[in-house]
Amino acid sequence: MADDAAPVGVVGLGVMGSAIARRLLAGGLAVAVHDVRTDARAALVSAGAADCADLAALAAACDVVVLSLNTAAVVREVVLGDGGLLAAARPAGAAPLLVVDMSSIDPVSTRDLAAAAAARGAAWVDAPLSGGAPAAAEGRLALMVGGAEADVDRARVVLDRLAARVTHLGPAGSGQVVKLVNQVLVGAAFSAIAEAAALVRAEGLRPADVLGALTGGRADSALLQEFFVKFATGDLTPTGRIANMVKDLDTARDHGRGVGVPLPLTSLVCELNRWLVAQGHGDADSAALMGFFDASLLPSGGHS
Repeated sequence: MADDAAPVGVVGLGVMGSAIARRLLAGGLAVAVHDVRTDARAALVSAGAADCADLAALAAACDVVVLSLNTAAVVREVVLGDGGLLAAARPAGAAPLLVVDMSSIDPVSTRDLAAAAAARGAAWVDAPLSGGAPAAAEGRLALMVGGAEADVDRARVVLDRLAARVTHLGPAGSGQVVKLVNQVLVGAAFSAIAEAAALVRAEGLRPADVLGALTGGRADSALLQEFFVKFATGDLTPTGRIANMVKDLDTARDHGRGVGVPLPLTSLVCELNRWLVAQGHGDADSAALMGFFDASLLPSGGHS
């Protein structure tokens, strides 16, 4: 299969993109990487990836390119900009380039990008994820996928190595819609967990005992199991940035407006997170929501 012979490209080597690239390498795939930061590329090269200093070289070498980027504007520039992935013609005899966008961006931009890629002879699959870098490293992500069936099947050379569950939801943009649904639920749950954890702290109860009491009841969930003790103990070990939650909830709210769906709870939760960003805590873990109840738990370096 051509996708097995050519390296898989990975563009964007932040925490998530690096975890994705390492997992693909561990799964036996050849991987070529690109990032504007030379140190990020060097770290992956030391793990066995090929270094591509420019996007055109990456596109020429690869049949499938995975994107792990922060905003729709960055995705557009990487794919369609001067010197971007689709700036040059494909090598003779090469399969059409397949872009697998694992970024979390808005559905409208995704549909526009997919159409622009198709006009240039490329294919597009949106595959935003849930589970974070630890799940990527272990191949147990949940992936919400949009795209044509044939393109999704072709993308499975990558997706099946990264995920415990891959759900094809419909045409391009469908995965991004469901990622917004995921973030609406996660954002609201984090705020609720913070409030519950504050009650537990005020009463001096042991968080692990409280979690045990809730386990198996109606309040139980994967999020409660993973994050309740973390929040209640003020553990700010990075698992997800407050600023990224604001970005995703803003996107969800804007998309809701576009399709005529009010999202009042999402708007409130977004503003709670935005306040933390305004105080200089945008890079903090989501457990920084505990700072509403005990300011001493907030990381140093923010505003007073």
